[in-house]
Amino acid sequence: MSDPTSGSMVTTSPGEQPGLVAEAAPAPGAPAPQRDKPRGLLGDAWYDLRRKPIFWIAASFIVLFLTMAIVPQLFTSMSPTDSDLGRSLEGPGSTGWFGFDIQGQDIYSRTIYGARASIVVAVTATIGTVLLGSTVGVIAGFWGGWVDALLSRLADVFFGIPFFLGAIVILFTFNTQGSGRSSVRIASLVIIALITLTWPVSMRIMRSSVLATKQADYIVAARALGASNTRIIFKHLIPNCLAPVLVYATILVGAFIGAEATLSFLGVGLQSPVVSWGVIINESQNYLRVAPYWLLFPAAFLVAAVLSFVMLGEAVREALDPKLR
Repeated sequence: MSDPTSGSMVTTSPGEQPGLVAEAAPAPGAPAPQRDKPRGLLGDAWYDLRRKPIFWIAASFIVLFLTMAIVPQLFTSMSPTDSDLGRSLEGPGSTGWFGFDIQGQDIYSRTIYGARASIVVAVTATIGTVLLGSTVGVIAGFWGGWVDALLSRLADVFFGIPFFLGAIVILFTFNTQGSGRSSVRIASLVIIALITLTWPVSMRIMRSSVLATKQADYIVAARALGASNTRIIFKHLIPNCLAPVLVYATILVGAFIGAEATLSFLGVGLQSPVVSWGVIINESQNYLRVAPYWLLFPAAFLVAAVLSFVMLGEAVREALDPKLR
């Protein structure tokens, strides 16, 4: 009778045992297999964005308009202020693709150069609005109490002012006919008016994000480890609260382009000698029947720019919000 001792047992290697698949060892000198690194919020957003055709279409148009604003000489060799009265109200043709206005100025070159003023005003006003509103929102949301109550009531005051009515009052008051009318001064007044009347929206967005984030576990842990309020705000709060504000800022650029054109059309926004899409549309209103192209082409560029920024903002919003993926 055999004794079932360890000597009588047959030991097999893992690779020889039936039903088990041994992992293949990497060949000598072969690179180790790479594993996908976990993506963060921005990495997931970019992975989602690059698969959306609407993102690439909007981004392509935005790059085109930015190129027109930065280097308009790439698109036209004519100056937007050159006049030839012999071509007054001449229609589109080989000498002028978009035709000529009442002063014989090339509408195509004015449309190209008009992108600069419209986009500069919109982008600068957006940066100012987001910086001011986000700063106030972080202070109100982080400290709370009477600070939050005071800043929230102040935002409510500005939020209750009708946008176009408030802008018309501000611009009529400070942009009078007898005052100096340099291009920088006129554009600065429009930017200040836009920032003054729209910062409460970004303040509310940032405040709500801070209120939802400041009770998170990593914030509590940082405070327990002795982190100062400044470090908590700049290291933990702001980076995790920026996504909604970035989405709002992208859409706001398009909204400000339309707002600038509207104010300029009403005669209280950008004015000559500034060349912008709104100014060109304002100049064409009395010649709509005899020269509809004067209004059509700059208006088409204006609509395309506004839609591009709005579409980009919507695509970014869907990419940054996990619920919409």
